[in-house]
Amino acid sequence: MKTLSTDCLVIGAGIAGCVYAHEAAKKGLKTTLLCCGEMLQANSDLAQGGIVYEPHLNMDDLLADVKMATAGMCNEQAVKELSAAGCKAIEEVFLTDLSVPFDRDSQHHLRFTREGAHRKNRIIYSKDTTGHALLATIQASVRQNPLITVKEFTSAIDLLTLSHSSPDPMDRYYPLTVFGAYVLDNKTGEVYAITAKKTVLATGGVGQVYLHTTNAEHAYGHGIAMAYRVGARVMNMEFLQFHPTVFAKGKSFLLSEALRGEGAVLRNCKGEAFMPKYHPLKDLAPRDIVARAIEEERLETSHDCVYLDITANPAEETKERFPAIYKKCLEGGYDMTKVPVPVVPAAHYFCGGVYATPAGRTNIANLNAIGETACTGYHGANRLASTSLLEAVAMGYLCAHADAEDIKTQSFHIPVPKDWVVPAEKPDLNLVKQDLATLRNTMWNYVGLIRSRKHLGRAEKILRHLHNEIDSFYKGNALCQELLDLRNGTQTALLITYAALKNRHSAGCHYLSDEKK
Repeated sequence: MKTLSTDCLVIGAGIAGCVYAHEAAKKGLKTTLLCCGEMLQANSDLAQGGIVYEPHLNMDDLLADVKMATAGMCNEQAVKELSAAGCKAIEEVFLTDLSVPFDRDSQHHLRFTREGAHRKNRIIYSKDTTGHALLATIQASVRQNPLITVKEFTSAIDLLTLSHSSPDPMDRYYPLTVFGAYVLDNKTGEVYAITAKKTVLATGGVGQVYLHTTNAEHAYGHGIAMAYRVGARVMNMEFLQFHPTVFAKGKSFLLSEALRGEGAVLRNCKGEAFMPKYHPLKDLAPRDIVARAIEEERLETSHDCVYLDITANPAEETKERFPAIYKKCLEGGYDMTKVPVPVVPAAHYFCGGVYATPAGRTNIANLNAIGETACTGYHGANRLASTSLLEAVAMGYLCAHADAEDIKTQSFHIPVPKDWVVPAEKPDLNLVKQDLATLRNTMWNYVGLIRSRKHLGRAEKILRHLHNEIDSFYKGNALCQELLDLRNGTQTALLITYAALKNRHSAGCHYLSDEKK
């Protein structure tokens, strides 16, 4: 088995991972960046609405909105630290180092919009493809940097720890420490090791464990599952946010909350604007409230969707502001400037994850978690719109600077890891796909938008059995991406289910229909 070495190993090439690599390289660190497919296959690329940014940050105003949206469960210190660092990093990385095409007025000033639960315009954007504008720009810079090695179609399998992966039995007496990862070349099937002084989990969210999701293809919670297996603390796992407005006919895609920020109204099948009866902020209420309101309207009217109506706005204005969404709706048979568009909720953003400080520190030495993989407490029980990209940028920035200081001042014990033994037998992909379908249907039906203890108990039984079967199947077969998705997705789903069972009180994204008052 070959072993490669680097200063910093980043698992995941979304906004958080790329900002980390960009900043680490500025500090002179050799960084290896892994992505299981092509670089742009990341949740960050799918973000539409925008990113919170205030040149002169009013922390009290922002914190008040975050507290309201997160059901009062945000970590106030993390919100303050990450918001300030995020605005600073946006200025340094995306407005100074790189030229992101944010929308600007005729005087070249940044345009600002607002989304759900924001009481003021504080979100900058690039049309309706902000995530793509940010990610494509920084990925182009990362690819050209001689200190950064990008490995596409390469997946992390398991983390290397001194207690389990070193051939020296005395290394078990070190504090729990990570020194890299075993990785899989998805094109050749080769397994090898990459050792590193710092290992950074930036694998994104968990949406693919659900049947309907806005997430990228391989977002199964890989970083969370790998970290949990080596003893990392995970938290807030019950808080999975469902986006209220995903296209309901044919191939699903997100209809940004920014549409409602610009005046779009939700209507039921009778044409009634229903949000005023659910919340004072109407269509700009927090996402968990809007998503549940949609479900209630669907059930009450026995209709399979509700409708997002922006027809009152000038048609050319809508086309100019939301060109990508307009085009996708047209392809789906709806001209959004003329008719309301059918929408339903879908699994979207994960508020829980691997416990981490704002600088990405976990409870395991030299293992960091950043972006959606991490849980700093910023998002509490329900994320405020457009704070996810802000947190990802801030964590990548802070983590890289903290790691650079550690590498400059500390020594690192990095042994040659044990060989990974690859079984010869190829997995039956039909069985893998069948198990993935069971996983996603179970989570959608029993651990979804509206939960009950009876449904959660049934999900736990199904998932525990699936987990045991997969564990034995996994050990006897050669690896592939689908098998890694299944293994890690099932582990992540179990953690979500256990947390949902343990939390007997509704809060934010976690809503129990049978909660005992």
